[in-house]
Amino acid sequence: MSQRPNPARILSYDHIGIRVSDQPRALSFYQTLGFVQSAHFPLHEANEMLSADGVRINLIFNGARVPNAHNVLLDAPVKLPGMTHPAFVIDDLQAFQLWLEEQGIVITQGPHPIGPRRVALFIRDPDGNVLEFNQLVDGDAK
Repeated sequence: MSQRPNPARILSYDHIGIRVSDQPRALSFYQTLGFVQSAHFPLHEANEMLSADGVRINLIFNGARVPNAHNVLLDAPVKLPGMTHPAFVIDDLQAFQLWLEEQGIVITQGPHPIGPRRVALFIRDPDGNVLEFNQLVDGDAK
């Protein structure tokens, strides 16, 4: 690798692509979380979804449906390189937790503190993709 620094500034984070196997099921799930489809790209088998506050995700609709599938990045004993999950900041983790329970969406981990600045909980979408939700806090949580 070159020792020359990157001449372009990284200005912001735009989106994450989440591969799914069932378009209607995935759309329903992510719409329930508060995302709205803002663009559809049939040629790329994908869409763009936005939250009310402008958080952007892309769903990629070409995932293979495999019976009894598991998340190969997180559930297999050999941990392969790759992106394991997006993490979203929310304003009220306790209200979100209660709402998830009302919706029948299983919390797979948490809520628990992660370091001094956040409390997190984790869920999975219908394809087993992990989603992290954080409430930022002040304090010395470990």
